[in-house]
Amino acid sequence: MSQKRRRESWGFAEGEEFAPGRIALASLGGGWDYEAYLGWDEHLQALVVFKLVRPHLVGDEHVLRSLRREAEVLSRLNHPVIVRCFGAVLEGDRPHIVLEHLEGPSLAAALRETEVLALEQLVPLAFQLASAVQYLANEGIVHLDVKPGNVILGAPPRLVDFSIARPVGEAARLRRPVGTDAYMAPEQCDPGRGPVGPAADVWGIGATLYEAAVGRVPFPRPRRYDEHDPFQRFPQLAGAPPEIPGDVPGPLGDLILDCLRFDPSERPSAGAVADRLEPLVGEIMPRRVLGRPRPRLR
Repeated sequence: MSQKRRRESWGFAEGEEFAPGRIALASLGGGWDYEAYLGWDEHLQALVVFKLVRPHLVGDEHVLRSLRREAEVLSRLNHPVIVRCFGAVLEGDRPHIVLEHLEGPSLAAALRETEVLALEQLVPLAFQLASAVQYLANEGIVHLDVKPGNVILGAPPRLVDFSIARPVGEAARLRRPVGTDAYMAPEQCDPGRGPVGPAADVWGIGATLYEAAVGRVPFPRPRRYDEHDPFQRFPQLAGAPPEIPGDVPGPLGDLILDCLRFDPSERPSAGAVADRLEPLVGEIMPRRVLGRPRPRLR
Protein backbone atom coordinates (compact mmCIF):
# COMPACT_ATOMS: atom_id res chain seq x y z
CA MET A 1 0.00 0.00 0.00
CA SER A 2 1.38 3.43 -0.89
CA GLN A 3 2.07 5.99 1.82
CA LYS A 4 -0.73 8.23 0.57
CA ARG A 5 -3.34 5.55 1.24
CA ARG A 6 -2.33 4.78 4.82
CA ARG A 7 -4.20 6.17 7.80
CA GLU A 8 -1.82 5.86 10.73
CA SER A 9 -3.30 7.19 13.98
CA TRP A 10 -1.64 8.95 16.88
CA GLY A 11 -3.77 6.80 19.16
CA PHE A 12 -3.83 9.32 21.98
CA ALA A 13 -5.46 8.06 25.17
CA GLU A 14 -8.17 10.10 26.86
CA GLY A 15 -6.49 12.80 28.91
CA GLU A 16 -3.11 12.49 27.18
CA GLU A 17 -1.21 15.77 26.77
CA PHE A 18 0.25 15.71 23.26
CA ALA A 19 1.58 19.28 23.36
CA PRO A 20 2.09 21.71 26.25
CA GLY A 21 -1.35 22.61 27.62
CA ARG A 22 -3.17 20.64 24.92
CA ILE A 23 -4.98 17.50 26.01
CA ALA A 24 -6.66 14.94 23.75
CA LEU A 25 -10.05 13.69 24.92
CA ALA A 26 -11.57 11.67 22.07
CA SER A 27 -10.78 10.85 18.46
CA LEU A 28 -13.07 12.47 15.88
CA GLY A 29 -11.68 10.56 12.92
CA GLY A 30 -10.23 12.35 9.94
CA GLY A 31 -9.07 12.01 6.36
CA TRP A 32 -6.01 10.55 4.67
CA ASP A 33 -3.65 13.33 5.75
CA TYR A 34 -5.09 14.56 9.04
CA GLU A 35 -6.55 13.23 12.27
CA ALA A 36 -8.92 15.23 14.50
CA TYR A 37 -9.36 15.07 18.26
CA LEU A 38 -11.78 16.68 20.62
CA GLY A 39 -9.58 18.19 23.28
CA TRP A 40 -8.99 20.73 26.00
CA ASP A 41 -6.77 23.78 25.63
CA GLU A 42 -5.41 24.99 28.96
CA HIS A 43 -4.66 28.50 27.71
CA LEU A 44 -8.12 28.97 26.21
CA GLN A 45 -9.79 27.06 29.06
CA ALA A 46 -12.14 25.59 26.49
CA LEU A 47 -13.02 22.52 24.49
CA VAL A 48 -11.49 22.69 21.02
CA VAL A 49 -10.72 20.47 18.05
CA PHE A 50 -7.10 19.61 17.32
CA LYS A 51 -6.37 18.81 13.68
CA LEU A 52 -3.05 16.96 13.46
CA VAL A 53 -0.97 15.77 10.54
CA ARG A 54 -1.00 11.96 10.67
CA PRO A 55 2.20 10.54 12.23
CA HIS A 56 3.63 9.03 9.03
CA LEU A 57 3.21 12.36 7.18
CA VAL A 58 4.89 14.81 9.56
CA GLY A 59 7.77 15.11 7.11
CA ASP A 60 5.64 15.37 3.99
CA GLU A 61 6.17 18.87 2.55
CA HIS A 62 2.95 18.80 0.56
CA VAL A 63 0.84 18.00 3.64
CA LEU A 64 2.67 20.56 5.77
CA ARG A 65 2.24 23.19 3.09
CA SER A 66 -1.50 22.48 3.00
CA LEU A 67 -1.76 22.77 6.80
CA ARG A 68 0.17 26.04 6.72
CA ARG A 69 -2.09 27.41 4.00
CA GLU A 70 -5.20 26.43 5.98
CA ALA A 71 -3.87 28.16 9.10
CA GLU A 72 -2.99 31.28 7.12
CA VAL A 73 -6.40 31.41 5.43
CA LEU A 74 -8.30 30.97 8.69
CA SER A 75 -6.17 33.61 10.43
CA ARG A 76 -7.50 36.14 7.89
CA LEU A 77 -11.15 35.30 8.46
CA ASN A 78 -13.61 36.49 11.08
CA HIS A 79 -17.25 35.74 10.29
CA PRO A 80 -20.13 34.36 12.40
CA VAL A 81 -20.78 31.51 9.93
CA ILE A 82 -17.14 30.41 9.52
CA VAL A 83 -15.28 28.15 11.95
CA ARG A 84 -12.60 29.94 13.97
CA CYS A 85 -8.95 28.98 14.33
CA PHE A 86 -7.20 29.61 17.65
CA GLY A 87 -3.63 28.88 16.68
CA ALA A 88 -1.27 26.53 14.91
CA VAL A 89 1.96 24.62 15.45
CA LEU A 90 3.41 24.08 12.00
CA GLU A 91 6.78 22.59 12.91
CA GLY A 92 8.06 19.89 15.22
CA ASP A 93 6.91 16.33 15.81
CA ARG A 94 3.16 16.99 15.93
CA PRO A 95 2.10 19.74 13.52
CA HIS A 96 -1.49 20.80 14.20
CA ILE A 97 -4.02 23.59 14.21
CA VAL A 98 -6.52 24.44 16.94
CA LEU A 99 -10.10 24.86 15.77
CA GLU A 100 -13.34 25.92 17.39
CA HIS A 101 -15.39 23.04 18.77
CA LEU A 102 -18.91 23.15 17.32
CA GLU A 103 -21.94 21.47 18.80
CA GLY A 104 -24.39 19.97 16.33
CA PRO A 105 -24.45 17.55 13.39
CA SER A 106 -23.26 18.24 9.90
CA LEU A 107 -25.87 18.91 7.24
CA ALA A 108 -24.79 15.63 5.63
CA ALA A 109 -25.57 13.72 8.84
CA ALA A 110 -28.95 15.45 9.14
CA LEU A 111 -29.84 14.55 5.54
CA ARG A 112 -28.99 10.90 6.19
CA GLU A 113 -31.72 10.99 8.84
CA THR A 114 -34.37 13.12 7.11
CA GLU A 115 -33.39 12.98 3.37
CA VAL A 116 -34.46 16.62 2.94
CA LEU A 117 -34.62 19.70 5.15
CA ALA A 118 -37.88 21.45 5.92
CA LEU A 119 -38.12 24.82 4.20
CA GLU A 120 -38.17 26.53 7.61
CA GLN A 121 -34.65 25.18 8.12
CA LEU A 122 -33.38 25.19 4.56
CA VAL A 123 -34.04 28.77 3.50
CA PRO A 124 -32.44 30.52 6.52
CA LEU A 125 -29.52 28.08 6.31
CA ALA A 126 -29.08 28.89 2.63
CA PHE A 127 -29.07 32.61 3.39
CA GLN A 128 -26.39 32.24 6.06
CA LEU A 129 -24.26 29.98 3.88
CA ALA A 130 -24.47 32.49 1.01
CA SER A 131 -23.42 35.30 3.37
CA ALA A 132 -20.34 33.33 4.44
CA VAL A 133 -19.36 32.54 0.85
CA GLN A 134 -19.76 36.18 -0.20
CA TYR A 135 -17.57 37.20 2.74
CA LEU A 136 -14.92 34.77 1.51
CA ALA A 137 -15.10 36.32 -1.95
CA ASN A 138 -14.76 39.77 -0.39
CA GLU A 139 -11.62 38.54 1.38
CA GLY A 140 -10.22 37.05 -1.82
CA ILE A 141 -10.61 33.42 -0.67
CA VAL A 142 -12.18 30.43 -2.45
CA HIS A 143 -13.30 27.55 -0.21
CA LEU A 144 -13.44 24.94 -3.04
CA ASP A 145 -15.32 22.35 -0.95
CA VAL A 146 -18.76 23.75 -0.09
CA LYS A 147 -20.87 20.65 0.59
CA PRO A 148 -23.27 19.25 3.22
CA GLY A 149 -20.43 17.52 5.06
CA ASN A 150 -18.73 20.87 5.62
CA VAL A 151 -21.77 22.67 7.02
CA ILE A 152 -22.35 22.25 10.76
CA LEU A 153 -25.90 22.93 11.84
CA GLY A 154 -26.28 25.24 14.79
CA ALA A 155 -27.23 28.76 15.74
CA PRO A 156 -25.65 30.02 13.62
CA PRO A 157 -24.50 27.24 11.28
CA ARG A 158 -20.81 27.13 10.40
CA LEU A 159 -18.84 26.47 7.24
CA VAL A 160 -15.85 24.30 8.15
CA ASP A 161 -12.83 22.50 6.64
CA PHE A 162 -10.61 24.99 4.87
CA SER A 163 -7.98 22.37 4.06
CA ILE A 164 -8.09 23.07 0.32
CA ALA A 165 -9.19 26.73 0.47
CA ARG A 166 -6.82 29.20 -1.10
CA PRO A 167 -6.54 32.80 -2.29
CA VAL A 168 -8.29 33.59 -5.56
CA GLY A 169 -4.99 33.98 -7.40
CA GLU A 170 -3.85 30.50 -6.40
CA ALA A 171 -7.24 29.00 -7.24
CA ALA A 172 -7.04 30.53 -10.71
CA ARG A 173 -3.76 28.67 -11.30
CA LEU A 174 -5.18 25.23 -10.52
CA ARG A 175 -4.46 22.69 -13.25
CA ARG A 176 -5.98 19.57 -11.69
CA PRO A 177 -9.35 18.72 -10.13
CA VAL A 178 -9.55 19.82 -6.49
CA GLY A 179 -12.55 19.24 -4.22
CA THR A 180 -15.23 16.59 -3.66
CA ASP A 181 -16.42 15.19 -6.99
CA ALA A 182 -20.19 15.56 -6.61
CA TYR A 183 -19.96 19.17 -5.38
CA MET A 184 -17.31 20.50 -7.75
CA ALA A 185 -18.14 23.15 -10.31
CA PRO A 186 -17.37 22.20 -13.92
CA GLU A 187 -14.32 24.46 -13.93
CA GLN A 188 -13.01 22.62 -10.84
CA CYS A 189 -13.48 19.28 -12.56
CA ASP A 190 -11.57 20.50 -15.60
CA PRO A 191 -9.54 23.63 -14.76
CA GLY A 192 -8.41 23.82 -18.37
CA ARG A 193 -11.87 25.18 -19.24
CA GLY A 194 -11.15 28.41 -17.41
CA PRO A 195 -9.93 29.85 -14.11
CA VAL A 196 -11.43 28.64 -10.84
CA GLY A 197 -12.76 31.43 -8.63
CA PRO A 198 -15.58 32.47 -6.28
CA ALA A 199 -18.20 31.26 -8.76
CA ALA A 200 -17.07 27.71 -7.96
CA ASP A 201 -18.23 28.20 -4.36
CA VAL A 202 -21.60 29.43 -5.64
CA TRP A 203 -21.89 26.18 -7.59
CA GLY A 204 -21.12 24.37 -4.32
CA ILE A 205 -23.97 26.27 -2.67
CA GLY A 206 -26.29 25.19 -5.47
CA ALA A 207 -25.27 21.53 -5.20
CA THR A 208 -25.67 21.65 -1.41
CA LEU A 209 -29.11 23.28 -1.57
CA TYR A 210 -30.24 20.89 -4.30
CA GLU A 211 -29.37 17.89 -2.14
CA ALA A 212 -31.01 19.43 0.94
CA ALA A 213 -34.19 20.27 -0.99
CA VAL A 214 -34.47 17.21 -3.24
CA GLY A 215 -32.70 14.46 -1.32
CA ARG A 216 -30.00 13.57 -3.86
CA VAL A 217 -27.00 15.19 -5.50
CA PRO A 218 -27.81 17.13 -8.67
CA PHE A 219 -25.49 15.14 -10.94
CA PRO A 220 -25.41 11.52 -9.73
CA ARG A 221 -23.04 9.12 -11.43
CA PRO A 222 -23.40 5.36 -11.82
CA ARG A 223 -21.82 3.06 -9.28
CA ARG A 224 -19.49 1.71 -11.91
CA TYR A 225 -17.65 4.29 -13.95
CA ASP A 226 -14.31 4.85 -15.60
CA GLU A 227 -12.45 7.27 -13.33
CA HIS A 228 -10.15 8.14 -16.21
CA ASP A 229 -13.10 9.38 -18.28
CA PRO A 230 -13.88 12.89 -16.98
CA PHE A 231 -17.45 12.80 -18.31
CA GLN A 232 -18.15 9.63 -16.34
CA ARG A 233 -16.37 10.77 -13.19
CA PHE A 234 -17.92 14.25 -13.39
CA PRO A 235 -21.45 14.09 -14.87
CA GLN A 236 -21.73 17.86 -14.34
CA LEU A 237 -19.37 18.34 -17.30
CA ALA A 238 -22.22 17.31 -19.58
CA GLY A 239 -23.92 20.55 -18.57
CA ALA A 240 -27.46 19.15 -18.48
CA PRO A 241 -29.46 21.06 -15.84
CA PRO A 242 -31.04 18.86 -13.18
CA GLU A 243 -34.78 19.00 -12.68
CA ILE A 244 -36.30 20.43 -9.50
CA PRO A 245 -39.38 18.63 -8.18
CA GLY A 246 -42.61 20.60 -8.04
CA ASP A 247 -42.82 20.56 -4.24
CA VAL A 248 -39.84 22.94 -4.04
CA PRO A 249 -41.08 26.56 -4.28
CA GLY A 250 -40.44 28.01 -7.72
CA PRO A 251 -38.26 30.95 -6.63
CA LEU A 252 -36.04 28.63 -4.59
CA GLY A 253 -35.82 26.06 -7.37
CA ASP A 254 -34.94 28.77 -9.92
CA LEU A 255 -32.23 30.11 -7.64
CA ILE A 256 -30.69 26.66 -7.14
CA LEU A 257 -30.58 26.09 -10.90
CA ASP A 258 -29.01 29.52 -11.43
CA CYS A 259 -26.25 28.57 -8.98
CA LEU A 260 -25.67 25.38 -11.00
CA ARG A 261 -25.27 27.08 -14.36
CA PHE A 262 -22.44 25.53 -16.36
CA ASP A 263 -20.82 28.87 -17.27
CA PRO A 264 -19.44 30.52 -14.12
CA SER A 265 -20.10 33.98 -15.58
CA GLU A 266 -23.82 33.19 -15.65
CA ARG A 267 -24.05 32.28 -11.97
CA PRO A 268 -25.14 34.91 -9.46
CA SER A 269 -22.67 36.09 -6.87
CA ALA A 270 -23.15 34.69 -3.39
CA GLY A 271 -24.32 38.13 -2.32
CA ALA A 272 -26.99 38.08 -5.02
CA VAL A 273 -28.02 34.63 -3.81
CA ALA A 274 -28.54 36.07 -0.32
CA ASP A 275 -30.54 38.98 -1.76
CA ARG A 276 -32.87 36.57 -3.54
CA LEU A 277 -33.24 34.40 -0.44
CA GLU A 278 -34.14 37.22 1.92
CA PRO A 279 -37.77 37.64 0.79
CA LEU A 280 -38.21 33.85 0.92
CA VAL A 281 -37.10 33.88 4.54
CA GLY A 282 -39.66 36.60 5.19
CA GLU A 283 -42.43 34.55 3.59
CA ILE A 284 -41.57 31.31 5.37
CA MET A 285 -40.61 32.82 8.73
CA PRO A 286 -42.24 36.27 8.93
CA ARG A 287 -40.65 37.14 12.28
CA ARG A 288 -37.12 36.07 11.30
CA VAL A 289 -34.77 39.06 11.50
CA LEU A 290 -31.72 38.83 9.25
CA GLY A 291 -30.26 42.19 10.12
CA ARG A 292 -29.79 43.42 6.55
CA PRO A 293 -30.36 47.18 6.75
CA ARG A 294 -31.45 49.05 3.65
CA PRO A 295 -29.81 52.39 2.84
CA ARG A 296 -31.90 55.43 3.58
CA LEU A 297 -32.83 57.60 0.65
CA ARG A 298 -32.27 61.31 1.09
